[in-house]
Amino acid sequence: MLRIITTCLRLAALLKLVFVITNVNANTFESLLMPGPVIKGHAKYEQKCDQCHDTSGKKQQGRLCVKCHAHENILDDISNKTGFHGHLNAKVKSECKHCHTDHEGRDAQVVLLNPLTFKHENTDFPLEGIHKTTSCNACHKDNKKHAEAPVDCYSCHKSADVHKGKQGKKCGDCHKPSGWKQTGFDHDKTDFPLKGSHEDARCTACHTNQKYKDTPKQCISCHQIDDIHRGSFGNKCESCHSEKKWDVFNFDHNRKTDFPLSGKHKKATCNSCHKPEDIKEKLPKTCHGCHKNDDSHKGQYGNKCKDCHSTSSWQKQKFDHNKTKFSLLGNHKHVACNHCHKGDLYNDKLKTDCITCHNKDDVHKGKQGRTCNDCHNETGWNKNVLFDHDLASFPLIGMHAITACEECHLSSEYSRTDSDCNQCHAGDDVHETRLGTDCESCHNPNTWNVWLFDHDKSTDFTIDGAHDDLGCYDCHTSRSKGKLKASSECISCHRRQDIHNRDFGRDCGRCHSTKSFRDINIKY
Repeated sequence: MLRIITTCLRLAALLKLVFVITNVNANTFESLLMPGPVIKGHAKYEQKCDQCHDTSGKKQQGRLCVKCHAHENILDDISNKTGFHGHLNAKVKSECKHCHTDHEGRDAQVVLLNPLTFKHENTDFPLEGIHKTTSCNACHKDNKKHAEAPVDCYSCHKSADVHKGKQGKKCGDCHKPSGWKQTGFDHDKTDFPLKGSHEDARCTACHTNQKYKDTPKQCISCHQIDDIHRGSFGNKCESCHSEKKWDVFNFDHNRKTDFPLSGKHKKATCNSCHKPEDIKEKLPKTCHGCHKNDDSHKGQYGNKCKDCHSTSSWQKQKFDHNKTKFSLLGNHKHVACNHCHKGDLYNDKLKTDCITCHNKDDVHKGKQGRTCNDCHNETGWNKNVLFDHDLASFPLIGMHAITACEECHLSSEYSRTDSDCNQCHAGDDVHETRLGTDCESCHNPNTWNVWLFDHDKSTDFTIDGAHDDLGCYDCHTSRSKGKLKASSECISCHRRQDIHNRDFGRDCGRCHSTKSFRDINIKY
């Protein structure tokens, strides 16, 4: 109970004190509720809260700030959504205290502008190009408000105007914030659009002495010094050249003239044919008219160069020799024209037989005739020789079929080669000509070891009796050439065994048989 009474007494005393203070000085009471001292500029209003605070609503608070500080320009920015304050969001726009908070002491900074973190893109002048690296005081002077900084180029860059005011004050029409030399002027909107190399040309290259009006538009006005024709082709440069490059021509020679350009003519310079001194004269349209000095044939092939050559190259001939009576095949394809055509092409008619051109190449010295193509062809004298030896007097059979020509033909005069076996195989004759040189009587071309000779059928001397055990050389002891010839008389071999001393004649067979001389078979 005592505690309750004590608390009530204290509350009554406090209410009495508040009542007394309120009656004595209401401002003193407001000072007790103030969160802190105001800034130095607001010090004289520190006891007059109603000068800055409107208790009727928060919306009136910002108007009191503007009314006192005469910021009509800020109100205009907010209304027109321009300037820094005009770009703020709606809540910040209506409450100045959001950024400018007071009651934080006499030396407090209520203008929260930090140059290092300030976003200039929230203003009417976003920083671009070189402006991004420009210091703040270059545009914002110390004795001027930040909002008073000019936003037009000329105000800041008047001293840098090389045009000296002749092009007006709208620098942004031509130049860019990245640099004076990088212009953004759209020349295409003029009556002289920039194309090709003109796009990279400097303004002063055409506009000398900063003169932009009445600039000539004809090519020759600027490029007379570049005219290698020295005026011989007239002043209408655009008829042949384009803005890309002097070396790039747009003159259509194929459509505008009766001499279409093809092959290497496309790459030829104009003055290769059109000489300045001959510009008024008509040029020849024939190859020989221009290329007479290039004629390596010295006129012997006539003047119709295009019959053989093309405009792509002198070395590449287009003449189809296969349409003539002599088609070029094999090595003939690579033979130069003057190798065969040594005289007048039109008056001197060449023969088409091989020997006419290749008489000096005939290793047979004419012994094989003049029809070389019976054996040889155009791929080469020694390649794919087509001679059919079977049609000759000595057909190639057996081992002869795989024998190289030079094994038998020791010289190129093939017709002089002997067909006798012994002429080639004398060294192989184990009989040493005791059986003659008519080898084919026993042997054949397959091999020496295979032979077949029937003495009974091939001769008139039958081998029987004691003769069966005899060898060839027992009878054939002497050498002979050609077909072997031997006597069939007994006495020719058995003269020494003739005990009759030829008293009974030479026909031993009348009495004796071939089994033995002792067998007597007298026939009367």
